[in-house]
Amino acid sequence: MREDIEKLKHLPVSLPPDRSGKTSSILLEQVARFEFTERPNQISRENGKRRVVVTANIRGRDMASVVAEAQQKVANEIQLPSGYYISWGGQFENLAAAQQRMMIVVPACFFLIFLLLYSALGSPRDALLVFSAVPLALTGGIIALWLRGMPFSVSAAVGFIALSGVAVLNGLVLMTSINQLIEGGYQRRRAIFVGAITRLRPVIMTALVASLGFVPMALSTGTGAEVQKPLATVVIGGLISATILTLLVLPALSARFGSRAAAKDELKEEMPTLTSSPGVA
Repeated sequence: MREDIEKLKHLPVSLPPDRSGKTSSILLEQVARFEFTERPNQISRENGKRRVVVTANIRGRDMASVVAEAQQKVANEIQLPSGYYISWGGQFENLAAAQQRMMIVVPACFFLIFLLLYSALGSPRDALLVFSAVPLALTGGIIALWLRGMPFSVSAAVGFIALSGVAVLNGLVLMTSINQLIEGGYQRRRAIFVGAITRLRPVIMTALVASLGFVPMALSTGTGAEVQKPLATVVIGGLISATILTLLVLPALSARFGSRAAAKDELKEEMPTLTSSPGVA
């Protein structure tokens, strides 16, 4: 019917009834004009306003940089008429919302990790020393992303949160062993050396188990690989750097700033030294 103009012209249109109540009709061609023109085949509306959707797929680049470049070009080269506006949605909108949530979740997670360390060690200084493993782990995760050419994403941020927990666990194991040896009567340097050697295998085993478990995700190419690969890459790279640097940096920091070690040394220095001299009969 829509393609036959003649039939459309002869469609009857009912008129309002007259005074006597009779109704009549006229042909549609008497009140309308018909012609073929090019117009949108569908009109979409959102919140009562017309909407035109332009979609694109991104390959080989991260979404945030592509959208930022597109926004700059649109702002410089396109002058929108009055009443028109542009809204960037889709996956970019979800990314922006997730980043806003991460701005709250990540500091909250780090704060909770510090509280748990403080409750386990009983000293804010020791808790800060163990917490120093977090930036060491983040460094390795950032380097791993850079080596693989991956952008920072929400899945990578989740990997950093998981990585922080494992890295702090290794530092907690090492610091607990050092403090126990100091309380048992070991000299500070001797306790640090023995504790690092004793906990070397547990720390390496913990890092290896977590790293090897994420290898399939880091090498995946199937569905969901764009989410799995950044997360696994961050965890593997961060665990490698955190394990190496924790075994080297944390003992050095403990020797210099450890609270229990310092208190032990101060106690030994304050104790008087008793000497005996031979008496004269």
